[in-house]
Amino acid sequence: MCGIVGYIGNDNVTPILLKGLEKLEYRGYDSAGIAVKTDESLEVVREKGRIADLTEKVGENLAGHTGIGHTRWATHGEPSVKNAHPQQSNDGQFTLVHNGVIENYRQLKEEYLSDVEFTSDTDTEVIVELINYFSKQGQDTENAFNSTLRLLEGSYALGLMDKDIDGTIFVAKNKSPLLVGLGDTFNVITSDAMAMLGLTNEFVELMDGEIVILKQDSVSIINPDGNEVERDSYTAEIDASDVEKGTYDHYMIKEINDQPGAMRKIISQYQDENEQLVIDDAIIEQLKETDRIYIVAAGTSYHAGLIGKEYFEKWAKIPTEVHVASEFVYNTPMLSEKPLFVFISQSGETADSRAVLVEVKKLGYPTLTITNVAGSTLSREADETLLLYAGPEIAVASTKAYTAQIAVLSITAQVAARELGQEIDIDLMQELAVVTNAINAVINDASIIENIVREYLETTRNAFFIGRTLDYYVGLEGALKLKEISYIQAEGFAGGELKHGTIALIEKGTPVFSLITQDKVNLNTRGNAQEVEARGAKVCTISMAGLDEEGDDYVIPKVHPMLSPLVSVIVYQFVAYYAALHRGNDVDKPRNLAKSVTVE
Repeated sequence: MCGIVGYIGNDNVTPILLKGLEKLEYRGYDSAGIAVKTDESLEVVREKGRIADLTEKVGENLAGHTGIGHTRWATHGEPSVKNAHPQQSNDGQFTLVHNGVIENYRQLKEEYLSDVEFTSDTDTEVIVELINYFSKQGQDTENAFNSTLRLLEGSYALGLMDKDIDGTIFVAKNKSPLLVGLGDTFNVITSDAMAMLGLTNEFVELMDGEIVILKQDSVSIINPDGNEVERDSYTAEIDASDVEKGTYDHYMIKEINDQPGAMRKIISQYQDENEQLVIDDAIIEQLKETDRIYIVAAGTSYHAGLIGKEYFEKWAKIPTEVHVASEFVYNTPMLSEKPLFVFISQSGETADSRAVLVEVKKLGYPTLTITNVAGSTLSREADETLLLYAGPEIAVASTKAYTAQIAVLSITAQVAARELGQEIDIDLMQELAVVTNAINAVINDASIIENIVREYLETTRNAFFIGRTLDYYVGLEGALKLKEISYIQAEGFAGGELKHGTIALIEKGTPVFSLITQDKVNLNTRGNAQEVEARGAKVCTISMAGLDEEGDDYVIPKVHPMLSPLVSVIVYQFVAYYAALHRGNDVDKPRNLAKSVTVE
């Protein structure tokens, strides 16, 4: 849940590291630092806060041709300069950046390092002192690094520098993402290709347990057996301009506006020349052979999975369960005879989901990842992958990845229905085109939704979202968006559950967002809204054309009811955005959160 960059080449490394760290800000962090090998020494600069604070502290005079940088999201020890990375051994011999969590760091500290005076609270300092420990026993840096890795339990992506070795970075990974980037006169490491797109789009994937010796003109990859391996590079198909805000004030508002384009891209990618829905034959075979789908996800992706369940069951008639990844891995339910595991992840690096993937692969079950990032860990390690084609998503609060997930799930379920001989009563491609136009219409009404925020959320401390069936699932996502970036305590509830306890929380002036897009529960939800209104709540009703009534606060364009979440959620995305904006919050980088949750 943090970022790594490193560079070896002819250019001054300092601005390259700082620029790379800026590109990783979206991942969430609380401190940052760089280490630069100068002509005289190895200099480390660290700072709590933003990259801008670090840049100011670095100044203009730090220069060198080799360096590593890091953004930290606190796991061990509070956000502070002493806990920021890079971490150094006491004698300054070794300097290390680290993503991940070392589970046995206390035991290692007691067994090997009882006489070391530690200056931070981090597990990272334990790693670098272990390397120093083995070095003092006579091992060279590569072997000391390797000896340390054999002792580590948990996740890590590591970049190590030795002050006495010029032009070399020692690299390793386990569970945490890390890439090597290739250039004509330089090489780089990065936890996300986007950080180095300004330098190169050619990358080499690293596998768990491998060690890399990175130099300016060479990349040596050594597998756990000690053998050097050759691996082809790949081209990251990301337009560098896609990761810029352009004329928008924030990435989040840009990405909300990106959604019609993302929908059009999905429609084009998942149809053939005859405009028929198409996905890979291997995935079709997975869907035809399974007797139950298990969707595994977290956060926003979990909410998309709840809607995907409706598609698989209503259209393809495949029983489907949706599970929170962090719970599933430790509390696995009884499985069917022919399960298919579907992992949904924007980044493809979600550690909780990967933990489940590792376990189910041991059992030999088929796996499918739905992700926005080709070549990500979940994509590489699952049997099959469906891509979202949403383009890079930078803001921590997911918007276009969520709608892309729902769209791809709908297409997958429709193909499954067709291949299983189920009767299909929806022209999905046509209806997705209608949805795209409807999303555009909501985006054009952004100022209207901003006024709704002014009316309902300017001074409140909490808010509720109610709905039934699909609208309930969208309410969960709306509440998550609002709490993520505005810090308003928000919860989503099934409308029928209010009287079973939740209604006790309603008091005078409590904002309640009531969503109505499903005809069969229209009157039920309106009845629930009246119940809370009678107890003092201030109800904002959002309905779909055809179900709207006089007095509704906002009406979304009419779309197929099963696809309404793709449109109604846009309203809630705007609600969250403007609520955060009006409160002066950092919309793209909310406190305590990270974009890619790469630790369990």
